[in-house]
Amino acid sequence: MPSDWEEKKIPASTWAVFESVGAMPDAIPKTWDRIFSEWFPSTGYEHADGPELEVYSTKGDTSSEDYRCEVWIPIVKK
Repeated sequence: MPSDWEEKKIPASTWAVFESVGAMPDAIPKTWDRIFSEWFPSTGYEHADGPELEVYSTKGDTSSEDYRCEVWIPIVKK
């Protein structure tokens, strides 16, 4: 690991994983908006204490309309 990197431990969690499809950087904010405006209000889950993750693939063209990445959010049942 490079000396200027920092290692963090992420606690075990239950994660909701959302696929984001579309060209970056426009697609990812739309995914975040839908998670908080549509998914959370319509489910019995809430955000758990923990980090949110954006997971980007090194495969594919990030400017392509079919580029795929993921948003991971720790959740707990209300």
